[in-house]
Order: sequence, then structure tokens, then C-alpha cells
Amino acid sequence: MLQLSELKIAIIGLGYVGLPLAVEFGKQVPVVGFDIHQKRIDELKSGQDHTLEVSPEELKQSTHLTYTANLEDLKDCNFFIVTVPTPIDEYKQPDLTPLVKASQSIGKVLKKGDIVVYESTVYPGATEEVCIPELEKVSGLKFNQDFFAGYSPERINPGDKLHRVTNILKITSGSTPEVADFVDQVYNLIIEAGTHKATSIKVAEAAKVIENTQRDVNIALINELALIFNKMGIDTEAVLEAAGTKWNFLPFRPGLVGGHCIGVDPYYLTHKAQAIGYHPEIILAGRRLNDGMGAYVVTQLVKGMLKKRIQVEDAKVLILGLSFKENCPDIRNTRIIDIVNELKEYHVNVDVYDPWVDCAEAEHEYGIQPVSTLTDHSYDAIILAVAHHQFKEMGVEKIRALGKAEHVLYDLKYVLAQSESDLRL
Repeated sequence: MLQLSELKIAIIGLGYVGLPLAVEFGKQVPVVGFDIHQKRIDELKSGQDHTLEVSPEELKQSTHLTYTANLEDLKDCNFFIVTVPTPIDEYKQPDLTPLVKASQSIGKVLKKGDIVVYESTVYPGATEEVCIPELEKVSGLKFNQDFFAGYSPERINPGDKLHRVTNILKITSGSTPEVADFVDQVYNLIIEAGTHKATSIKVAEAAKVIENTQRDVNIALINELALIFNKMGIDTEAVLEAAGTKWNFLPFRPGLVGGHCIGVDPYYLTHKAQAIGYHPEIILAGRRLNDGMGAYVVTQLVKGMLKKRIQVEDAKVLILGLSFKENCPDIRNTRIIDIVNELKEYHVNVDVYDPWVDCAEAEHEYGIQPVSTLTDHSYDAIILAVAHHQFKEMGVEKIRALGKAEHVLYDLKYVLAQSESDLRL
């Protein structure tokens, strides 16, 4: 059994999740950060992180951390942590390809006594059903005899400078009681908030997917209420503020539900549920409702434009914000793209402006080119889609100034007062 004094960690995937983890571990023990993209490795070696999750100062503090895109550099590692993305495909089915490829890569350097811990979102059972067979096949080693596994779901919130990897309670688990204890010890090296040792890998996996499924369903309820209140001419925020005076009312807000977890995790759970013969109702109903919010926003916008006798076809619409949340460059699974695509169905000319987003990444991921500058008196409609601090600081006058003499301003995020916008969610 490994000892903490022998620990040499490999972090597979240096994105929003993997890099902060690698940096914290790299302050205490030897860590090799691995990513398949050489550009990312070069960036980190230069002391920069374009995701803005880790500052240049924090990168410097991680004195035991090295970076590589060469698998051979992981041969001396004995504790592997997998943080690759697990997206959904166009049919809303889990895409485990990155996880399978990561497992195959680790299998090439896996040795007797090594431990592999997965952090990526999966459905309950995926680690043992999908990942471990790949490790066995490539390495020729036998699970729980030659090597061991664990699961510790990531809880990092991109762009959140308050809840960081070290101060968020961490779930840990292992494939044997001894391994579970050791995995727990390893994470306790850096997790100041402490850990919760789950009774099994499957329990830890299930805990991950229900965390975000619960949020998804709660937001879906509020979204449905917003649809009802809009039809009744009642301001949803005013209702939520009033209802929020009760001590046990949950303070959710309506909106587009995207991001790397909350818009994805429920599909992993429902996929597994359907595979074992149960067809979820509440979870999928909530997910469908949330998936339809982009189309609803556009329908409301078009109605608002027609009421003001603004021609919709060939109109010019500005969307303020593309990232999936405020004050963050992360565009993974952003549902703002639903608004863009739906507007194009009406033959509308769409400009997207987001000071946080990398334009090359936006073009690569979604085929859109965000504008770099804004021109006054240019737009027939403006959608305030993401509550970046830059947009809050602009205020209603500067935002309105971007519109033509007759325009519609739609505030999706309650950035402005009720009286300052034409439409609200």
C-alpha cells in the first residue's frame, strides 16, 4: 500500500477543475500536470492561466508542480487524478469519450500499487463499468489486486473566488476500505474544509449527479413560475422577493441553465436510470423546460419588437454576454447559444459582445465571432444575457444608448430595475 511519503501525483486534464487542484497539491508534494494540448502546457509554463482560475502568483507558489503533454513523463507517478470533461452529445446522451481516452492513456503507464481517482461527472457505476475495464485492458493489470481506484467528485465553481478548491468540503471514496482511507488522507493534505468519506465509489458518483440535478429541478420550477407570471403580467422578481421573506423559501432565480455541470449532470443520471428500466419524470421534465428557455426568450423578444412595430426580419440584435455565468470566461455548454441560434431562425442579424470571452474559442466552439466594440444607436433590440460587472457598471443609460431610437431592452438577469427594461424573465 502506498504511503503519503511516496506520493507522486499526476493530474490528467488542466482545465477549470484540474489546474486549481494541481496547483494546491503542487505546493506540498510532487505533481505532474498533464494535458493533451501543448498550447495549454506552454501557457502554464509561461506563468499564465487564460481561465483566470489561478493567478500568476498562485502558479509561482506551486513549486513542486511541473507540466507536460508527454505521457512518458507520468511513468514515475503513482496516484492519478482524472479531471477531463464529460459532456453530452447532440442527442443529450453522455459522451464518455474523453474519460475513456484518459483511462487508456493512464493504462499505458499504470504500475502495480498505483491508484487512479476520477473527478469527472459520471453516472453511478461508470467508474467501475467503463473506466476500470479500460485500465485493465491497456495495462494488463488486475483491478483491486494490482491497482486500485477511487472517485472524488469535483465541486469547483468557475469564476468563484470565494468558494475555492481548498475550502469546499470534498467527497472521497475508494475501491477497498484501505484505499478509501488513503484517498481521504491524500485530499486532506489540501482540503481545509475537510472531507466526507463515502461508503462506496457508486455513492460518491451518485452524490455528484444529484447535487446539480437538485439545482436544475429547482430552477426549472422557478422558470415555469416565471412563464406563468409573465402571462399574468406579474413581475417574477417582485414575487420571489416577497416569497423570500419566509425563512425556508429557497432563493432560486429564473434563467438559462448551462455550464459544465448543472446543465449536464441530470442527463448522466437519467441515462443510467433508463438503462436499468426506470423512466424519470420530474428530472427530465425539468431539464426539457430549462432547455426550452432560450426559445422562450426569443419568442418574448419578437413579441416585444412587434408591439413596437419594429420589423423582425433583418433586424439587428445585440446580446450582452456569452459565458455561462457572470464574471467568468467559461463558455462550456453556455445556453446563450440557444438564443443566438433561435434568433437566426427569424433571419435576424445577431451581434454578441462579451469582454470576458476568448473570441477564437467562441468561434471554434460555436461558430460565432463576438464583436470587440460597441456602437451607439445601432440595435433594434438588446438582450442583457449575463450579469458581468461591466454591464452593471454601464447602467441603463449607456445600455439604452446602444439601441436605435425605437428598440426593445430585455433584461434576463435582473441587472436593471423593473422600470428600466422593456422585458424581464
